[in-house]
Amino acid sequence: MKKHNNLSKTALSAFFLALAFVMPFLTGQIPEVGSMLCPLHIPVLLCGFICGWPWGLVVGFVAPLLRSVTLGMPVLFPMAVCMAFELAAYGFTSGLMHRILPPKKPYIYCSLLVAMLVGRVIWGIAMFICMGLNGGGFTFAAFIAGAFTNAIPGIVIQIILIPILVAVLDNKKIFKKL
Repeated sequence: MKKHNNLSKTALSAFFLALAFVMPFLTGQIPEVGSMLCPLHIPVLLCGFICGWPWGLVVGFVAPLLRSVTLGMPVLFPMAVCMAFELAAYGFTSGLMHRILPPKKPYIYCSLLVAMLVGRVIWGIAMFICMGLNGGGFTFAAFIAGAFTNAIPGIVIQIILIPILVAVLDNKKIFKKL
């Protein structure tokens, strides 16, 4: 049974990684639109909720780096590197919180909001470090703009879409055997 469980999680994680790879094409590969809609975040958050924190962490870390080395977007340094830590935090936190808290709708929102906040803070720390290594600076205003202000459309989409999908999948018990 455990072997079947790992195989299922591996297949689903590969599916979420593939989604993370192709979803940014919906934004036309325009960086400004992508940073507003955050298309990589949705499959990573779902992977954490559905497959668990280890899988969400790995998919989150790999997705931006894979896109960067194969397609050149996002730019590897500092964006893809910082996004790798951010998305790994999303996948880890959403999966861990969903495992710890009861699978009821208010707790799904709680897990999602905590994951989104943790991921954005991790992104800010990573940007601060990477920009410092690159001889530049990363201000608090740049953090607020990049993590929140510019990403409001993506944040709204995530807050609406993710809990609905997770609640439906939890209620259908499609992935309860995982």
